Amino acid sequence: TASNGEEGIEKALHNEYAAILMDIQMPLLDGYAATTKLREAGYKKPIIALTAHALNEEREKAIRTGCNGHLTKPVDRQELIESLRRFVHQERS
Repeated sequence: TASNGEEGIEKALHNEYAAILMDIQMPLLDGYAATTKLREAGYKKPIIALTAHALNEEREKAIRTGCNGHLTKPVDRQELIESLRRFVHQERS
């Protein structure tokens, strides 16, 4: 886990993760900005946005920013598992 967006970027770039669950509302650097910076740095692994906002506009913004998917909190366990399976499988193909 990372306590803020800057720490999340550092961890993502210096460790091997199958996917990132990106909290959109983090301190210092929000999830949108952190995702943008990761993609600009060439990060290719799946990033799934996690947010309390269920509006379609939020989902679209997450995808435009570079997230592969969007899940709302509280996260449905089965939906999380399916998202991870789908995006990690796509990344490996």
